[in-house]
Amino acid sequence: MHIQIQKTELPKEKYTDESKLGFGSLFTDHMFIADYNEAQGWHDARIVPYQPFSIDPASPVLHYSLEVFEGLKAYRYENGEVGLFRPELNCARLNQSAERMCLPQIDEALQLAAIETLVDLERDWVPSSSGTSLYIRPAMIGDGSRLGINKAQRHIFFIICSPSGSFYPNGIKPVRIHIEDRYVRAVIGGTGNVKTGGNYAASLLAAMKAKEKGFDQVLWLDGRENRNIEEVGAMNVMFVLDGKLVTPSLDGSILGGITRRSVLELAQSLGYQTVERAIPVDELFSAYHSGKLTEAFGVGTAAVISPIGELEYKGESILLGSTIGPVAKVLYDTLTGIQTGRLPDPYGWTHVVPRV
Repeated sequence: MHIQIQKTELPKEKYTDESKLGFGSLFTDHMFIADYNEAQGWHDARIVPYQPFSIDPASPVLHYSLEVFEGLKAYRYENGEVGLFRPELNCARLNQSAERMCLPQIDEALQLAAIETLVDLERDWVPSSSGTSLYIRPAMIGDGSRLGINKAQRHIFFIICSPSGSFYPNGIKPVRIHIEDRYVRAVIGGTGNVKTGGNYAASLLAAMKAKEKGFDQVLWLDGRENRNIEEVGAMNVMFVLDGKLVTPSLDGSILGGITRRSVLELAQSLGYQTVERAIPVDELFSAYHSGKLTEAFGVGTAAVISPIGELEYKGESILLGSTIGPVAKVLYDTLTGIQTGRLPDPYGWTHVVPRV
């Protein structure tokens, strides 16, 4: 599908201090849009100036949360080129999420071409300081003008970009995590393994209550028994248990994170033994008291690796230190080195954005 490009006549004022870039508050000059209906399929692929949407008040995305999204980054390499990290996995996962939410599939080659074309056009927006990136948000929504729980009449696929600052501007500091014992995030058979907005909205109340108590994020337990570890906020979670890298298995209620997959593959190539299995919360505390639990960290697109310094559950805490652990440090340094082009990529994960 040919992508039409309409360049803005009113370019935005770009940032001048990369150290002050936050996350998700500044957006580039352009966005990608494609439309879908039953008669035409996906059509009218275009890049246009960044602008608001006009949708009907009865649009199903507003009433029934018919939407899915992705998140990935573009990095500025030392040679000036711009690279993506495993974007084909984001394209595949968007379709997996779309299937669960009764949204139409979109050709993965078109998704990748849209990402590449938009990032190429916006390459001047990609920051170059350590830890910075251009965050890319593809999303699909169900649109129309009809109430009722049905498939949407129309759909919109769009991509927006946001220059983002370093997740660790003052160095990597472990976070405090509350293990949630009242609210649940997802159950097997639900949408926990889908990247859809409703999952995140449902997690806000517990996260806000945890922050009121001084914690940074919530670690969720399974929704059936409220017993097994699942994931941390918007990240998967991993533990160094008895010298092994252990993480909850993907059983249908946990999002299959691309960073999670990459960390596991990288760890195996570096000689670490990795295990994917159910992890009862009680086991964590027993392992901590016996000295077998030595590290815990979240893994996700935003932070890559976020070390956990404290895990609190029903008033009892696991204290894992005030600095990043040795396993997390090796994995973080190696993975971010590959992502940013500072280290060789023997896995074929990086993808240089072609210049048009």
